[in-house]
Amino acid sequence: MKIVILDGYTENPGDLSWEGFEKLGDLTVYDRTPADKIAERIEGAEAVIINKTPLSAETIAGCPTLKYIGVLATGYNVVDVQAAKDRGIPVCNIPTYGTAAVGQFAIALLLEICHHIGEHSQSVHNGDWESCVDWCYWNYPLIELDGKTIGIIGFGRIGQTTARIAQALGMKVLAYDQYENKSLESDTMKYTTLDDLLAKSDVISLHCPLFESTQGIINKDSIAKMKDGVIILNNSRGPLIVEQDLADALNSGKVAAAGLDVVSTEPIHGDNPLLKAKNCIITPHISWAPKESRQRLMDIAVDNLEKFLAGKPQNVVNS
Repeated sequence: MKIVILDGYTENPGDLSWEGFEKLGDLTVYDRTPADKIAERIEGAEAVIINKTPLSAETIAGCPTLKYIGVLATGYNVVDVQAAKDRGIPVCNIPTYGTAAVGQFAIALLLEICHHIGEHSQSVHNGDWESCVDWCYWNYPLIELDGKTIGIIGFGRIGQTTARIAQALGMKVLAYDQYENKSLESDTMKYTTLDDLLAKSDVISLHCPLFESTQGIINKDSIAKMKDGVIILNNSRGPLIVEQDLADALNSGKVAAAGLDVVSTEPIHGDNPLLKAKNCIITPHISWAPKESRQRLMDIAVDNLEKFLAGKPQNVVNS
């Protein structure tokens, strides 16, 4: 089997091994593939593995040998799944691999907002502590989380993981989800309505999928229902937030701070209003990227292809 990986660098910049795929066929790995090279590079391939490189209906039609499409991610919107289905080509994704990492990162964003550890460390290295007349100082307000309420929009695996860490910090959890599992409720975690969550939460963390119903769920109207000085976190999907509305709320002080690992267009555009907003931490979509998480992703991707070759495809999104 001829296997082509079109954009392997973000999954494996050199600290993992492609050995699992090498055992399954004749493997070619490209770190990145520009749009005008996609058709050329997949010519004659039977299995194509991609992360964010698009596979259009035209591209799929132009590769008659193609039998399998693997996605090195949970999201698969870069593939024309209907065109693949019409050809009888399964598109297989990685539904669960980074739950722990993404939940941990959400809380990392929150803790950075609360303590500005990186900036205080840089201040010390710049000599500010050495020259300080007092034995300590802080350049930003510091926030204690114990006793505060975190509202989690989307209470699936990642939302629940984030909640457990928050509870360990002494926080109370309000959860909003279309599907409620009442067995998860406790003295420190309750399901509630979206409006109640918006009104009562000191911190709001987004962990819901991007659907038509959730796109722009954080906007000027929902922000108006929040507490003054709320903190907003998003390491789920960028379009969940109307970015100009959040920037306006940050600049006015209605929202005290935001911690974001995703934006509406990635890589971020220089005119994104959040780049100039007050108290806005933005990281480059790296919640998923610890080595342990990427290894798990790699193992599942290999297993997906093995199962396909055995006639038992799994994690098929276009069946």
